[in-house]
Amino acid sequence: MGYGLLAAAIAAEVAATSAMKYSEGFTRLWPSLVTVVGYVVAFALLAQTLKTISIGTAYAIWAGVGTAAIAAIGMVFMNESMAPVKLLGIALVIAGVVVLNLGGAH
Repeated sequence: MGYGLLAAAIAAEVAATSAMKYSEGFTRLWPSLVTVVGYVVAFALLAQTLKTISIGTAYAIWAGVGTAAIAAIGMVFMNESMAPVKLLGIALVIAGVVVLNLGGAH
């Protein structure tokens, strides 16, 4: 159950961050509302996750997967550059999350 809540928290955070791009500095109502609601939901779900998953593990997964997902969304949907160095950075973030989980998940 904890990892399901964590996945939902990540999805809410990624949706909120994506909407922030379209809020134009919080000058557009609907993207701004999606951003605020998304972050509230993300943190509420993350707080629930911490009842069953250690904070280091949960936060590493939340931050790492969220960062990689936003970088990928930016490259695929927002015409950001897809340089090899950027792809390597995403791979390193994912590798870091895996290593942290292998070292302290149990």
